[in-house]
Amino acid sequence: MMSLCPRNYSYCPSVIIWQSDEAVPRISVTDLEVSRHRISLFLSTHNAYELLPESGKIIALDVNLPVKQAFHILYEQGISVAPLWDFCKGQFVGVLSALDFILILKELGSHGSNLTEEELETHTIAAWKEGGKLHLTRTMDGNGASFSRRHLVHAGPNDCLKDVALKILQNKVATVPIIHFSSQDGSVPQLLHLASLSGILKCIYRYFRHSSSSLPILQQPICSIPCGTWVPKIGDSKPFAMLRPNASLSAALALLVQAGVSSIPIVDDNGSLLDIYSRSDITALAKDKVYAQIRLDEMSILEALRLGQDANSPHGVFNGQRCQMCLRSDPLHEVMKRLANPGVRRLIIVEAGSNRVEGIISLSDVFKFLLGYPDFVGHHFT
Repeated sequence: MMSLCPRNYSYCPSVIIWQSDEAVPRISVTDLEVSRHRISLFLSTHNAYELLPESGKIIALDVNLPVKQAFHILYEQGISVAPLWDFCKGQFVGVLSALDFILILKELGSHGSNLTEEELETHTIAAWKEGGKLHLTRTMDGNGASFSRRHLVHAGPNDCLKDVALKILQNKVATVPIIHFSSQDGSVPQLLHLASLSGILKCIYRYFRHSSSSLPILQQPICSIPCGTWVPKIGDSKPFAMLRPNASLSAALALLVQAGVSSIPIVDDNGSLLDIYSRSDITALAKDKVYAQIRLDEMSILEALRLGQDANSPHGVFNGQRCQMCLRSDPLHEVMKRLANPGVRRLIIVEAGSNRVEGIISLSDVFKFLLGYPDFVGHHFT
């Protein structure tokens, strides 16, 4: 059921359209070129070794593990992606991500599915990657080109940070494994790290934080630069997906897949931000094997989010802790500072006071803008 629209808002199913009369300052072409050149130079002269932490652990999964066991491992370890190891080949051959589990659950919930919950006990990751995933993605997009990837996207420790960032952007992945080969024939691979745009951005911020004047665009408010995905003005054709708390989990997962985005804002009747549902939230369904007991079209987003919340939390489900926000007036350097924090992949742009959602700016949006990457204005996928 739709409610009355606040001023400057109109509703259509699952989509909120916003229009602003605020004048937007223009950015200097010279400032943009100077800033991009200096950032590109920095990234080209620093390598992936600098991303490696002093200590830490990386979870890798054998491709012969049952899908069900892998699902529970990701949930228990609090991670949303893991590299895949093929013992027979002696190689890392891919990654298992939250998107895989979204596709699996959609397959389980579809009519005429050939993959049952019981089969998850014996259905291996390799079988899913080679069979079920390719079939399902081809069914969804016509040819499977969006999600089927036949090779592992990885980088070496001596690769420059710019090349690592471009691999992430070009392949639309969240992480790239950093692999060192001890032998010349590549027969002894060592997994060193999972590189992300967050780690690279942290290097940029740390290097330039005391000399921000050398990057003029860092002082610009984000509303003045073509960066991020914004709620369109009335009359624009490009939609911006948001959902209400009572929308079904099935609707949320369908939007994540079909729109090719990594998260969806959850808003109230006034369009004010309550929470966000992300791809990685799917792993919460592994808790007590909830995925085997529910129908995706009967569970609401509110109920799904509760699964990932501490039952003893005094703040309730919509406590705001998961939602990292910013204002359209915030300068780019402040946005970069927040996005450089571990675990933060995007900021929700809200209106001051009302918290009405105005857009999303993600790690990939920032890097596309900073590097002048083709089509850097568009969907957030990181």
